[in-house]
Amino acid sequence: MAASHPDGQLRGHGLHGFFRAGVRTLARMEVRLGGIEPMPLQGALTSAAVARFVGAVRLPGDPDPDPGLTVERVRHADGVETITVRNTGARPARLPLEIALGTDLGLLTDIAAGRRSADLPGQVQSAGLRWTGHGRSATVSAQPSPHAVLAGAGVLRWDLEVQAGARWSVELRAELESAPAAVRPPTGRGAGIALPWAEPEVRTDDPRAAQLIGRSLDTLGGLLIADADRPTDLYAASGAPWRFGLTASDALWAARLTLPLGTRLAAGTLRALARRQHLAAGPGAPITPGGASASAPASAPAAARPGASAAGSTPSAGGSDGTPLPAPAESGPAGRPDGLIPGPLRHAGPELPPSCTATEATLLFVTLLAEAWRWGLARQEVADLLPAAERALGALRGSLGDGTEGPEGFVIDLGRTAEDRLARPAAARCEVQALAHRAALHGADLLAAFGRPGADEWRAWAARLRERFREQFWIDDLSGGRPAAALLPGGRAVPAVAASFVHLLDLGLAGEGELHEGLLDREQTRILAQRLVAPELDAGWGLRTLSAKSPRFNPLGHRSGAVRVHETALAVSGLSEAGFEREAGQLLEGLLDAARYFEGRLPEMYAGEQRVADCPPVPHPAACRPAALSAAAAVHLVLSLAGVRPDVPAGRVKVRPASTAPLGELQLTGLRVAGEPFSVRVSRIGVAVVEEAPAELQLGAG
Repeated sequence: MAASHPDGQLRGHGLHGFFRAGVRTLARMEVRLGGIEPMPLQGALTSAAVARFVGAVRLPGDPDPDPGLTVERVRHADGVETITVRNTGARPARLPLEIALGTDLGLLTDIAAGRRSADLPGQVQSAGLRWTGHGRSATVSAQPSPHAVLAGAGVLRWDLEVQAGARWSVELRAELESAPAAVRPPTGRGAGIALPWAEPEVRTDDPRAAQLIGRSLDTLGGLLIADADRPTDLYAASGAPWRFGLTASDALWAARLTLPLGTRLAAGTLRALARRQHLAAGPGAPITPGGASASAPASAPAAARPGASAAGSTPSAGGSDGTPLPAPAESGPAGRPDGLIPGPLRHAGPELPPSCTATEATLLFVTLLAEAWRWGLARQEVADLLPAAERALGALRGSLGDGTEGPEGFVIDLGRTAEDRLARPAAARCEVQALAHRAALHGADLLAAFGRPGADEWRAWAARLRERFREQFWIDDLSGGRPAAALLPGGRAVPAVAASFVHLLDLGLAGEGELHEGLLDREQTRILAQRLVAPELDAGWGLRTLSAKSPRFNPLGHRSGAVRVHETALAVSGLSEAGFEREAGQLLEGLLDAARYFEGRLPEMYAGEQRVADCPPVPHPAACRPAALSAAAAVHLVLSLAGVRPDVPAGRVKVRPASTAPLGELQLTGLRVAGEPFSVRVSRIGVAVVEEAPAELQLGAG
């Protein structure tokens, strides 16, 4: 990747520079023409991987204010930059071009922490400079070769003579010769490997939507990484610059939110994570209601890590309501539960302790597999991944609180060991209950369809969780009530009002093009819809992560007030599906306006300050931009308005668009259902017409 200010100069400040494999290959690249820095005119991304900067130089003696020389820099994230000097004046320009270079060969992790070491001394090499230090080395080469190289100052120099109307160009290439021995850098999508989604054509009365889709998919494409174990399996890196690697929860969300464009990204992401799943019972061992460890089917993936022990599952005592469930998880490597999808801790805001994203990832794994199957993922591919989903369900069963380690019958962090839960009882979070409820229903769908045991037990458990949630998680107040953000040990509710409530509206795709039942009843859903669009949560640009009425509200707080794009996108689709289209339209409009200020490339988050007329949203200094989750959420924001709900195994697809048609007429061409093209047009009065669909699918209206 490469980062600079909009003037294009790399000055070595902050994150400036070219990076490769987590190392800053080049920190400084400052251009001067005739000893003068070009006056910056424009700096912008032309794609996720290319930026263009334009500057002008007025030479002493120019007779008018029009600049005679322009300098264009086209920068590629892979370390190549082309600098072109154009003479648009009436006389030849004779002057030196100097490019000052330098680097500290620092690690991105150190730079992110604010540590900056001095530049290393440069050495002359053929056509450029070379630096060595910290066990690493890097080079910059130029074509054509410089007329002079001043190694002590780190300067490449050319003595130019550019005729009137002519131009001159040089290409610089920054390369990392050696990376840290412990680092196995990820690789981008290799040559010849197609994008894992269809590129749709979006036509709508609102031009913001088409720009948002195009630039979001371009952003997501720039974050694709090929799995080292199977290069044809692609997943999305979390974001640049801070999390340019695999974060399981973000990768799963990105794949799920782009399912209308195809299932290849979902399949690659699921396989990559199945290979990283913590195992105790050996590869492919399914978790059965009776607790015995059954033999793996021949199609089960060999996902075991070296050294994983083979052990049968212990018998289940059943849920706290007496419902028998699949056996709880054994301990895997480093004491982690069997079936866990790894994930780091993340700050959860001022009201709650940090949360482990392994919980979110493990539950999302089951949901993504089930929904990808509905969208048309091949049956054999689903069967190959089903043992991993069964192990994830086993991890869910092992996480239920019993009253001493967490609120009884509710789901706590899956990543905590039994000893840790007893030593430090955990909170049961609202959004985790929604994820777990949906995963249980999706798991039941898969188990039933593939002839595996346990489907009825998981459905019964989900029904009991719904009953408990409606009784214990709902807080009555003068405004009509609201969900609790969490239940603490002992059942005490955390009354914070937060955007995480939107997960209660994300019900998940069920059979026959329907949605699963949610944790809230109809009246509770209505009250939540009104709460979400009230000024305490809706900043006008999207949903704040914490109510502005909270004494701990911070508009730049990751979990205490900033706007996180994907939560607002989930709210728009969830509210629309629940029939609250006016509220959905209000949030949609705010997010589309914010996207316009970010040139169609939404960051991970931005400040939750109240919207003021003619003032743009305030960027967050620590946000990833690009970010896979916000890019995929932007795609979902628009595509979900068509309301396409397939059930390919049943040979059906239902279309239920937003009746208010918030974007006016909307035509989506190039979606994918069952791997085949699918096109739909929604009129200005909210009537859908399917214009292209696989012949074997029966069409239905919502």
